[in-house]
Amino acid sequence: MRALVTGATGFVGRRLIEQLERPVVLSRNAQRAKEQLGDVEEFTWNTTEQPSSAAFEGVDTVFHFAGEPMAQGRWTAAKKRRILDSRVDTTRRVVEAMASRRERPSVLVSASAVGWYGNRGDEVLDESSTPGDDFLAQVCKAWEAEALKASDLGIRVVLLRIGLVLGSGGGAIAKMLPVFRLGLGGRLGHGRQWMPWIHLDDVVQLALMGAENQALRGPMNAVTPSVVTNTEFTQTLARALNRKAILPTPALGLRVVLGEFATAFLASQRVTPRVALDAGISFRYPRLDVALRSIVATG
Repeated sequence: MRALVTGATGFVGRRLIEQLERPVVLSRNAQRAKEQLGDVEEFTWNTTEQPSSAAFEGVDTVFHFAGEPMAQGRWTAAKKRRILDSRVDTTRRVVEAMASRRERPSVLVSASAVGWYGNRGDEVLDESSTPGDDFLAQVCKAWEAEALKASDLGIRVVLLRIGLVLGSGGGAIAKMLPVFRLGLGGRLGHGRQWMPWIHLDDVVQLALMGAENQALRGPMNAVTPSVVTNTEFTQTLARALNRKAILPTPALGLRVVLGEFATAFLASQRVTPRVALDAGISFRYPRLDVALRSIVATG
């Protein structure tokens, strides 16, 4: 596989790079990416412009994971615009760069998110379910629509709808662990909302499977089969740390602190990975308690 990766210095991107042999990396700071990632072929990419066509020379697989971090800062109007533009516009430019070449990659694995589904209560959701209508759902719909334009070029497109990613050294867990280690953790809101999660290693596995399995195309939920409620999640994390989860955060307090971003924690999405399971993919960390114990032991 000759792969090109965007978002390579992000939480998922860094782990993906470890599984690839000298990939091409598009980064706003190519030198820094080289220093962080090691044996990669780096190209500078001003994301307001189309990336260099030369970066795609000999590339058969594109992993597109670039995007403004959602969890950093309040969702002001400017922040929401950056969240949208950094996903939709960069995807459009990547597809345009592929279109400019006579020899094109055969597959595009593009990140998306379970935010596609919106807040759906206890409804069981799979890749055939309809989208939601809140801000994150609108972002995901526009994001995926741009990626799917690569299909018109004869490129197979896999859309990874990623849930809460758990792993050592970053992501949501890095922010949760200090609080829970102090015994100050607890459920968010009423705690009955479903939290689709996945271990970092399984996200990378699904991305690689999406690239390699010719039968896979379209949306694929990157979540484990064992979705849990927020209460179950916080209690399991507390047990992994030999602590108690006894200090709930009321929904109103969360909204006061985080503003509109609080909806990302309070929304309920009972998402199942039907496509991955039908493809016979086995998850390395299907159980939350095993995944969290592994993360706690290394982090």
